[in-house]
Amino acid sequence: MSQHAEPTPGRPSQGDGTWSRRSADRPGGWAAGGVVFAGVLLVLNGALAVLQGIAAIAEDDVYARIGTYVYEMSLTGWGIVHVVLGALVLVTGFGLLKDMAWARVAGIVIASLSLVAQFLFLPYAPVWSVIMMAIDVFVIWALASRQDATSRG
Repeated sequence: MSQHAEPTPGRPSQGDGTWSRRSADRPGGWAAGGVVFAGVLLVLNGALAVLQGIAAIAEDDVYARIGTYVYEMSLTGWGIVHVVLGALVLVTGFGLLKDMAWARVAGIVIASLSLVAQFLFLPYAPVWSVIMMAIDVFVIWALASRQDATSRG
């Protein structure tokens, strides 16, 4: 028996210097967690936008009537916009969770479109629109700030 303990499998011994390299090579940390969280938020945002659109199409009395508005459109039109955009957001969120290459750029574009749509929908559901806009801003930030392992090296 030797007096030195064997290194734990998967974990290098202290003196060889590979521990710090391995942790730096990992695409992880809170940035990767932010992308996963952004994917989950996109899935939820998409599902809720589809439900929001269905409510606007099915019952015109779900949302408050407003007076004159610069970006006025019928609630049925807004419902169709929300259903289509929500479906795209939902698919993009699933793509992010599956780590698809196209999903990061598409997520930024779709979240930007969702942010604009929620801004235009402000008079109909002000509190909900502001919450969804804040979620869209976080998603855009999380996807835009992630660095790939190849760009760090």
